[in-house]
Amino acid sequence: MTTTTANYRCPLCQQPLLLINNSYCCERNHSFDQAKQGYVNLLPVQAKRSKEPGDNKTMVQARRAFLDQGFYQPLVDSMLALYNEYANYTMPVFDAGCGEGFYTHQHKTDNNIVYGVDIAKETVKIAAKRYQHCHFSVATLADLPFTDEYFGWLYSVYAPILESEFTRILQPNGYLLTVTPAEQHLFELKSLIYRQANHHDVSKKPIEKLNLIKEQRLNYPMHFTHSKDILNLLAMTPFAFKATPELITQLEQLSEFTCQADFILRLYQKSA
Repeated sequence: MTTTTANYRCPLCQQPLLLINNSYCCERNHSFDQAKQGYVNLLPVQAKRSKEPGDNKTMVQARRAFLDQGFYQPLVDSMLALYNEYANYTMPVFDAGCGEGFYTHQHKTDNNIVYGVDIAKETVKIAAKRYQHCHFSVATLADLPFTDEYFGWLYSVYAPILESEFTRILQPNGYLLTVTPAEQHLFELKSLIYRQANHHDVSKKPIEKLNLIKEQRLNYPMHFTHSKDILNLLAMTPFAFKATPELITQLEQLSEFTCQADFILRLYQKSA
């Protein structure tokens, strides 16, 4: 499996970037060094809203450990089934908000080129070091470092969905797959934290102009037999900020726990 040179545009002037001696450079002499792990940081300082934007180190480590146990592999299998059914295998693929590359690398084949972008530098560093056959960069989803109509397949798993920017980089007839939580997602975990746990609101549909061609629900129970997996699940969610020390102690003592995974997958297509 080989990897070609990445196709990026300059985040400062929108001119094409060329990889020259381990630096991505444009004709206006803007330069971005490729890190030793293989990724490139294309997030201008003025685009940062904090010193270290994105998920913190604790969330990153917890998510990586949790995903490595395969609890979300049924979701990946469903995503890949849609990819295999609808995609042209040679079209470039983009993972919006790629994190540690869990979903990114599983879309890589011998015939395609796959990109992952995340605003959190530490997650991108992990992804690039671990999955060297994909291209990873640090960037904001609000201003992606790619030319217009470059990608044929784009997906977003829990990441912010920015329709105008996603549509800009999609080819005519290209596809956008979104994965969002359905009503019962992690409800049992939420019930331990909140006095009155609410189901996820599934009424919000941020895509207005692309054509919805398929929608499916994926629901299955996750059975935990190790407390560390439960704690990792908690740590990778926003619920962690509401967890009391007493709850952490309670979870540490659990030898079994069952929690629902509940997702909505929506596949959209851009008009020709």
